[in-house]
Amino acid sequence: MACFIVPMVEAIAVSALKKGNRKDGFVGRNLASLELMLWGGTIMLIVDHIINGELTWQFPFFTALAQEGGGAVMLREMLTVGLPMAVVITAVWVVYALLKERRSKIATI
Repeated sequence: MACFIVPMVEAIAVSALKKGNRKDGFVGRNLASLELMLWGGTIMLIVDHIINGELTWQFPFFTALAQEGGGAVMLREMLTVGLPMAVVITAVWVVYALLKERRSKIATI
């Protein structure tokens, strides 16, 4: 129900970093793709949670918060689902960026 919060926070941080970052270096050249991957996954998860009724348009927005102990349930989901999801997305990006860099070096030879 709240697993999307972790990749969303990472996406916000990457977006802020991208604004102040130059396009040189490994990270700078590939930061836009990480930003797209994180925002795309976040939006997909938000839509999924709305469809499944875990997010509502009324306060407290998260259905778990309407129950006693719901905050602990949300925190546990963020740590057990959201954090690994963000780590996997970042790891996939690293592999993608390395392959892209390697391909561009081969193309210039």
